[in-house]
Amino acid sequence: MLDIKWIRENPEALDAALRKRDAEPVSAELLQLDESRRAHLRTLQELQGRRNDASREIGKAKASGDEQRAKAVMQEVAELKGAIQEGEETERRIDASLNDLVSRIANVPLDDVPVGKDESDNLEVRKVGSKPSFDFSPKEHFELGENLGLMDFEAAARMSGSRFTVLRGKLARLERALGQFMLDLATEEFGYTEVSPPLLVRDDALFGTGQLPKFSEDLFNTNDGRWLIPTAEVALTNLVRDQILDEAELPIRVSALTPSFRSEAGSAGRDTKGMLRQHQFYKTELVSVTTAETSEQELERMTGCAEEVLKRLGLHYRVMMLCTGDMGFSSRKTYDIEVWLPGQNTYREISSCSVCGDFQARRMQARYRPAGEKQATRFVHTLNGSGTAVGRALIAVMENYQQSDGSVVIPEALRAYMHGVERIDRVG
Repeated sequence: MLDIKWIRENPEALDAALRKRDAEPVSAELLQLDESRRAHLRTLQELQGRRNDASREIGKAKASGDEQRAKAVMQEVAELKGAIQEGEETERRIDASLNDLVSRIANVPLDDVPVGKDESDNLEVRKVGSKPSFDFSPKEHFELGENLGLMDFEAAARMSGSRFTVLRGKLARLERALGQFMLDLATEEFGYTEVSPPLLVRDDALFGTGQLPKFSEDLFNTNDGRWLIPTAEVALTNLVRDQILDEAELPIRVSALTPSFRSEAGSAGRDTKGMLRQHQFYKTELVSVTTAETSEQELERMTGCAEEVLKRLGLHYRVMMLCTGDMGFSSRKTYDIEVWLPGQNTYREISSCSVCGDFQARRMQARYRPAGEKQATRFVHTLNGSGTAVGRALIAVMENYQQSDGSVVIPEALRAYMHGVERIDRVG
């Protein structure tokens, strides 16, 4: 959430930022509502001041024996009480409208973020590694998986519908190995603390990270007012909600390997084959909580951690800086890491790392006390990234390490997690 004080002082900057995101300007509507609120508060304060004065007048009138005056002022106080109660209800309605409007405004991009409308305007930052060469036509992951007898979309559809997958045998173990490998890297080499968080959260948690109220259709909710997490970012970031931390505690770096659940409401007809876009998938999430001065540096560090996963797996990839029109709602700057998939002959996103500034912290009321300060507090800065998406890493390994006979070689980095298995062959 943006700072209303900043918006008052910088309405043109807000509208310019929204235009960069290909969104409609809102400063005029917002400032008009804000001024109405402030004018109403002034009126309400005047009523409260008059009630206080009148209450004192009652005592003076009674003390002087002027009962008629005391009764008249008591009547006025009763009327003022009613007006104040009505005014306070109006204040709550105005506050709710203003907060709802502000909560739907996307974050302001950093100055170096390229301006554009969609993914075609994203900026390539670097490429790492080389594309594999094959002396045969490489297959897509779902062809490989079905031919191996270890990837079953029909069984998943019978019990759950589309966008679900059943993995069996060594392919299921490979998925588990990838997730464990990523989590071990994050916690043993990159300084993240492992967390096992809830998979169900309440409205406030999703509001805190920016999924609610605007993106409810992308989520799954239960019949008791809870939501399945679309990413562990939600649970991990909310660990600091309603907290005042000491600066010495920062940065906080946490990681979790969890299922994620997404309705994919806006992706009808996209990636319907295979397991690229699923309602349920595993992801190793990275979350950092920092000061304002270190958050952009932390983004580079986090992106490097996610890249290291692909380097260890020997996968070719590129890093893209997302343009303003392709960036997430809460983000100020985002790097997407896109892995090369030879079966599709294209790059596909496998990780997304974002710095959110104090945008989420304001929604969560997450603050820290700077060193040497006793009273003053500041909002923390939050970051999140995939370290990486396990299902897409599985796809990448299958397509990049496939052999002419349809088998899949296990990357060296994963063999210890696979109990020494070096290759996945067709079952039977």
